[in-house]
Amino acid sequence: MTAGIRLCKYLADAGLCSRRGASRLIEAGQVSINGKLACHSDRVSPDDDIRFEGEVVKSCPQKLYFLYHKPVGIDCRLRPDDPDSLWHHLPKTMRVFPAGRLDKDSRGLLLLTNDGELCHRLMHPHFLHQKGYLVSLDKDPVQEDLDAVAAGFDYGQGCTRPCKVLLINARVVRMYLTEGKKRQIRRLWQARGYRVTDLLRDSLQQLQLGHLEEGAYRALTATEQQLLITSAE
Repeated sequence: MTAGIRLCKYLADAGLCSRRGASRLIEAGQVSINGKLACHSDRVSPDDDIRFEGEVVKSCPQKLYFLYHKPVGIDCRLRPDDPDSLWHHLPKTMRVFPAGRLDKDSRGLLLLTNDGELCHRLMHPHFLHQKGYLVSLDKDPVQEDLDAVAAGFDYGQGCTRPCKVLLINARVVRMYLTEGKKRQIRRLWQARGYRVTDLLRDSLQQLQLGHLEEGAYRALTATEQQLLITSAE
């Protein structure tokens, strides 16, 4: 197949999952094209019979956008066999996936959508999209450590980008990041001798968690949708 679009993009645009998620499904042999197992290099067109676990994947569904307040203890991966998975906390009729992740022991704002292209842009570090966090520490941070975390350093996973770090009170800092290495905030502070006791994400670009209760979700307003889509371009 040489014409059409890449299969990963097709699956993401169809609202099945993110592009990264699509790669995992293809690798696991869960996607077929015209009756044959799909490959990462495949390209598809609207005339192809594309299926996920035997079900036809239709293109161009209505785009959905929800803001969810994830509690501590919920795993963002959509795994029906995991009792702690986000899968069990959303209506089964709401076919959306998280745009990025929050660690199981962190809480706060999570964008749920079936807009694969938007998800790709928000998750990819190249686009420098900003996420805001309130971080509670086990002791008062000294200025030297605040400056080091803000400047960025290598704690074993490559050098982190500079970020904004503001001291809110004795043991709480606000951080704004434009990347998301695995457990980045916790590991940055751990490398400086601190333990993060609470981690709350309260913003993503212009989106604000506000007063949404833990475990609750709501649809984005038309204005929020437009601002988010525009900022991700």
